[in-house]
Amino acid sequence: MKTRIPAFYPALAAAGLLLLTCLNSCSRGDSTRISIPSRPNVLFILVDDLGYSDLGVYGSSFYETPNTDRLAASGSLFTQGYATSRVCSPSRASLLTGRFTTRHGITDWIGAASGENWREVGRHSRVLPAAYAEALPKADTTLAEAFREAGYRTFFAGKWHLGGAGSLPTDHGFDVNVGGWEKGSPMGGYFSPWENPFLPNTRPGENLPIRLARETSSFIASSRDTPFLAYLSFYAVHGPIQTTRERWHKFRDKADSMGIAASGFRMGRYLPIRQVQDNPVYAGLVENMDEAVGLVLDTLDSLGLARNTIVVFTSDNGGVVAGDSYSTSLHPLRGGKGYPFEGGIRVPLILRVPWLDAMPATHTQPVTGADLYPTLLELAGLPKKPLQHLDGKSLAPLLEGAGSSDWDQRPLIWHYPHYGNQGGEPSSVIRQGPWKLIHYYEDGRDELYNLETDLAESRDLAGTHPGKAAELYGMLSNFLSATHAKYPRMDPQYNALREAAYLREVVRRELPAREAGRMRLLSEDFDPGNNWWGSDTPE
Repeated sequence: MKTRIPAFYPALAAAGLLLLTCLNSCSRGDSTRISIPSRPNVLFILVDDLGYSDLGVYGSSFYETPNTDRLAASGSLFTQGYATSRVCSPSRASLLTGRFTTRHGITDWIGAASGENWREVGRHSRVLPAAYAEALPKADTTLAEAFREAGYRTFFAGKWHLGGAGSLPTDHGFDVNVGGWEKGSPMGGYFSPWENPFLPNTRPGENLPIRLARETSSFIASSRDTPFLAYLSFYAVHGPIQTTRERWHKFRDKADSMGIAASGFRMGRYLPIRQVQDNPVYAGLVENMDEAVGLVLDTLDSLGLARNTIVVFTSDNGGVVAGDSYSTSLHPLRGGKGYPFEGGIRVPLILRVPWLDAMPATHTQPVTGADLYPTLLELAGLPKKPLQHLDGKSLAPLLEGAGSSDWDQRPLIWHYPHYGNQGGEPSSVIRQGPWKLIHYYEDGRDELYNLETDLAESRDLAGTHPGKAAELYGMLSNFLSATHAKYPRMDPQYNALREAAYLREVVRRELPAREAGRMRLLSEDFDPGNNWWGSDTPE
C-alpha cells in the first residue's frame, strides 16, 4: 500500500486546512495583541533537500514533524512557495540576494561539471552544460549585510556551499560562522567525527542537526539584548542519509503497519524515480531535523524572545526522488530535486510574525525564495534595497491580509542549463498564473501545463494552446536575454547510439538495484554494518 497523502490543491486537504486554522487561532489567542517591536529578531531556518510533501502539515502521513507543524500552526503557511532553482547553490544564492539565478550567475550546484568537462561523467549527452559562477558575487549586498548595516548581530550555522576561502559566510555579512564552507554534503556523516574545518568535533557520536541547533541556541542566548539575524542552514536532509537504530526501527515498523508496496520505483528517462514514502532511514533523519527545529524554537520561548522574533522555515529545492539517496516521494507532485516539475521547485514555506495576530493561516499565491529578502527588511522596519532584490517582492502585505489579485500574474522564472545528478534535463521554466511552460534545450521542445487543473503535470497542452505557449516562451526568452543568461551548446562529439546504449544499461542495472536497496532498508534484520554510522558510540 502506498503512503496515503490526502488529495489536495494547492497543498492541503480541507480537513488539514481547518485544523491548521483552528490551531493558528487558538495558539495566538484573541485577548492579547502583541505590540510591534522596533527591531525584531530574525530566525531563518533553511533545510537542505526537504520535499514539499515531507512534512505532516503538508500532507505526509509517514514522516513525523510535530515541531515544524507547531510552527505552521502559529504562523502562516504558503501552499505555492517556490525555490528559485531545482538544486541547492543557485537557490541559496537567491535567498541571500533577492535575485533570480541568471542575475547572480550561480545556475548549478557549485562543483558540478560544465562545458567539455561534462563528458567525463560518461552519460554521452546531447549538449554540454553552460558555465556558471562558482562563488557568491562580492558586488551583491546580501541579506546578512543589510541587517548588519542596521546594527544586527548576524550568525550562520550549517551548510553554505556558495564558495570557499574568500567567499565564506564571514565574507558576506555574517559575524559568526559555524560549519559553513565550500562543501554541500555532510562530509563524514551526521554523527561525529565529521569532516568540517568550521565545526570542531567534541565527542564521538554527536548528532549534526542537534549540534547546529545548540550552536544557534547559544548564539541566540548571547544576543538576547541585541537584535539578531540567526541563519540556521541544516545539512539535513541531504544524502548520504543516516539515522539511529531506534529511529530506523520506529519507521520500519510504521512502514510495515501501513503496508509495504511490492515495488517502489518507476523508470524515468535517466534514473528510477521513487514512488512511495517508506524509507525508514530518511524518515528518521526528517524527524531528527524536526527535533532540532524544536530545540531552537524552545530556546526562543524559554528566553522570552518568541514574541519579537520573525521565524522563516523553508527548503532550498525539492526532495530527492532520484539520484543521491533516492530518499522520498512527493506525490501528487511530479519529479523532485533536479527536475523542472513541481516536485523539483515547489517547497515548504512557513513564516511566523508573532505580532500579526490577524495573519491568515494559509496563502495560496505563488511566491518565491527571492521574496524573503525584501519581506524581512520590511517586517524589520529596515529600508528596502530595490536595486539589490530586483526579483523579490515583499510578502508583508499578504501576511497583513492585504489584497492579492496581482500576485497570480507575476511571472516566476527558473533557468537551469545543466544536467542534474537526479536525471533532470537542461531547461528553463516560466510560470504565470496557472500556466507553466518548460523549454528544453536538447531539442528545443516546449511543454505547457495548467497547474490549476493538472497539478501532477500529466497533460502537455502545448499542442492545444499554441498561443499561450508562444506568449510564455516570448516572456521567458526576453527575461533570459535581459539578464545575460548562459546556455548549453550542442556537443560536436555527441553520438546517439552511445547515449541509447547507456540508457539501456541504466534501465537494466539501476531499477532492480533500487528496488533491492529499498527492500533491504525495510527488512527486519537491516544493519548498515558500521555501528549505525557512529550513532551508537557511547558518550
